[in-house]
Amino acid sequence: MGGFEFLSPFVLAALVVLPAIWWLLKLTPPRPRREVFPPLAILLRLAKRDETPARSPWWLTLLRMALATLVILAIANPVINPDRTEIASGGPLALLVDNGWASAEDWAAITDAADALIEAAGRADQPVVLAFTAETAGDPRPVSATEARQRLAAAGPQPARPNRLPAATALVDALDGTAPGTIAFLADGLGEPDDTAALEMLNGAGAGDVLVMTADHTAPAAITAVDNGATASRITAVRAEAGPAEQLTINAYDLQGRVIAASPLVFETGATTATTEIRAPFEVRNDFARVAIDGAANAGAVHLLDDGFQRRRVALVSGSPANEAQPLLSAAYYLRQALAPYADLISSDAATLPEQLDALVEQKPSVIILSDVGTLSEETHALLEQWVGGGGTLIRFAGPRLASSEGDDTLLPVRLRSGARAFGGAMSWNEPQNLAPFPAESPFYGLPVPDDITVSRQVLAEPAPTLADHTWASLADGTPLVTENTLGDGRLVLFHTSADPNWSNLPISGYFVEMLRRIVNLSQASVAADGNGGSAQLLPPYRLLVANGTLSANVSGANPLAGDGGPQIATAENPPGLYGSSDGFTAVNLFGPQDTLSPLNTAALGEGSRFQPIGDAHAFSLKPWLLAAAMILLIADGVIMLAMNGAFSSLKTRRAALPLILAASLAAALPFAPGLAGKAHAQMSDTEIADLLYETHLAYVVTGEEEVDRISERGLKGLSDYISYRTALEPGDPVGIDPADDELAFFPLIYWPISASAPMPSQEAIAGIEAYMRNGGTVLFDTRDQYSPLGQSAVSANTARLRAILDNIDVPPLEPVPEGHVLTRAFYLLSDFPGRYDGSPLWVEARSGATSDMVTSGGDGVSPIIITGNDFAGAWATNPDMTPMLPTVPENPRQRQFAYRSGVNIVMYMLTGNYKADQVHVPALLERLGQ
Repeated sequence: MGGFEFLSPFVLAALVVLPAIWWLLKLTPPRPRREVFPPLAILLRLAKRDETPARSPWWLTLLRMALATLVILAIANPVINPDRTEIASGGPLALLVDNGWASAEDWAAITDAADALIEAAGRADQPVVLAFTAETAGDPRPVSATEARQRLAAAGPQPARPNRLPAATALVDALDGTAPGTIAFLADGLGEPDDTAALEMLNGAGAGDVLVMTADHTAPAAITAVDNGATASRITAVRAEAGPAEQLTINAYDLQGRVIAASPLVFETGATTATTEIRAPFEVRNDFARVAIDGAANAGAVHLLDDGFQRRRVALVSGSPANEAQPLLSAAYYLRQALAPYADLISSDAATLPEQLDALVEQKPSVIILSDVGTLSEETHALLEQWVGGGGTLIRFAGPRLASSEGDDTLLPVRLRSGARAFGGAMSWNEPQNLAPFPAESPFYGLPVPDDITVSRQVLAEPAPTLADHTWASLADGTPLVTENTLGDGRLVLFHTSADPNWSNLPISGYFVEMLRRIVNLSQASVAADGNGGSAQLLPPYRLLVANGTLSANVSGANPLAGDGGPQIATAENPPGLYGSSDGFTAVNLFGPQDTLSPLNTAALGEGSRFQPIGDAHAFSLKPWLLAAAMILLIADGVIMLAMNGAFSSLKTRRAALPLILAASLAAALPFAPGLAGKAHAQMSDTEIADLLYETHLAYVVTGEEEVDRISERGLKGLSDYISYRTALEPGDPVGIDPADDELAFFPLIYWPISASAPMPSQEAIAGIEAYMRNGGTVLFDTRDQYSPLGQSAVSANTARLRAILDNIDVPPLEPVPEGHVLTRAFYLLSDFPGRYDGSPLWVEARSGATSDMVTSGGDGVSPIIITGNDFAGAWATNPDMTPMLPTVPENPRQRQFAYRSGVNIVMYMLTGNYKADQVHVPALLERLGQ
């Protein structure tokens, strides 16, 4: 296609009359003259020479000639790239259209080309037989051109690979022995395994003309595999033609569709396969929801990731009691430190082991770790056996209890000898052993063999012919260190040494972290609590991939997926997408690791076929543009005539009204201006959220009492300014919040002034504060009454209100700040914490009496609640000129200075936790105290 032509060329004959139009447009009526008192002027001009008619200016005549020319050309309808589609006569038009994944980006051009062929068939009054290669069901019977155009408009690209043989068979069967005039194959340019048979069938239909139309650009590339390695995610892509070097970009998206990582993908010259790696922290790669080729809008350029790519939930159960006083002697401590960077750890506070495992299995972990757990009850053993059979991974560590238990436990990967083997002791058999190289079948393969890791004690496996097949790691003398076996759909793993440094120095090495990480990565993302013994589950379609590479909630036409745990490749019954639910899903992708792309081979159509590209140059009519230009010239001519006849002579007198008109128009438009109404109630924008994240802000609870809220705001402002002046921290302006509606996670400290005359906080506000405290936040309650009523019978109104609020919150036991508490030395060395008053102690969480079901801070030992009656905000509050708003009681500048220091210590304690409790600070503190 190409060129330029007039669809109504006979209209151009009107151009011959342009000279006549020129002559007609030469004259214009003489302009009337205006006289104040015309009689005398008329008499003076009676004896005048002969006048000639006034002529229009040449430029005005030229403008009118151009106007007439544009109208004539517009009626002739000039077209750029006119359609010259030709089809053979003598039979129906047979159309085979590729509407698979590779046609998504060219679908508009493909439908334009098909529509032109159908229009040509309509002009020749020929029926049309239309079939699509990616439709599971079709009706390619002969229809009229009008109905064929309707079917074409209703069709669309599909996220599937073309299936040309069934489509070609249906097309030939619909002809019912009638030889078509033209068979047109609109292809996506990529080859499929059954192309030869499909094209031979088309060639045998007896058509007088065979037309193949393909896009005139390189076929798209596709992603075939995404592997999550130890340090990077490896992406593999393929292309059809081994052409010149080509560079693409791979983007990784999270569940919200945001790009969180990217990497270049380079096809070398002559290569059809390319790989790249996205190196990012494990936590970032856990957020990958899909990877896609940047700029590509098709289903093949997208690879969906399922729950198998996400963080695993790991349950820890220790046979030995926890030692909070000396955590370095506990195996659970080393396991937590090793697993925390890449797994979500869960545990249970139940008193007995069966109760612990019941509670943990209900939370559907991917991995359960038993550290030195020996004999299991029958009920517990059956529960774990069922859980592992359903796909769970059970990791066990040896210890004294396991060494003394029976060696025929079915929840062990291998049979054990009774007793533990000791190295380097009084009863030693040998010197402590190093690790041997990892076998190729081990998940640890590829790790360098460390020289400094030794094992001094282990449990021994009974010799067996298949023992080597179940060994992932062994010692230098050949005895197994890590063994593995399967149970149903799950896996059993045993470390033959303990998880603490008593038997080996492995737990204090980086290899311990990497070995656990690789084992956890082998587990399933989630395991049903009622394991089904290995039977496949039917997963309903959750989100389906559409042809342009995006996910849609429309899941009609997809059958449930039989999830077998392996990679899933799309089929006609299960198109690409996510199957399952929001709690867990399996990804089905269009291509698998073994798939390749190849160019379309049309040799089976024979030598008589002709080829025509599907281009982006569509027929473009200039008629509307010419008519628009003619209208502009017509308006210009009218304005010129009005000006020549004095229509704008009085415009100057009207200019004064223009500002008033504009002001009135603006005033009328303001009520309808978008974005002016409702701004006060709009949700926070991304910019506002970013401001809260990039700068520390102290917050205060808005009570509804204007004076109290003003003092709170000015008090936190004064404290923030003092902190900026005295420390390296530079807080932003304080923020007033409503706990019932606002997000509290942005603020590390919330100041709540208690006022008995203010409305009682709602249950939603109290629940929000409780959740904030439970998740690591700190709330400073200030009754502002100087009393110390906790535990006393007589209380002030403000204290009574505080008690009413705390009755709805499960607070921990409280005590006044004891001597040596971190608050007394978080920044300044303090013995008490005055505010505007100096009579109330500062109450904090009594750490020794905290229980696990109370609100306790997760923030490194920071008390989630602080209570005072000394009116801190009143002491901190300053006027805009930096003078104090309220006097201290009694009036004492030194008391105000210590109030500021108390505020600094509270903020530093909240931000740094028990950092100042570390022993490294003791010498400096003793020196400051003169001891």
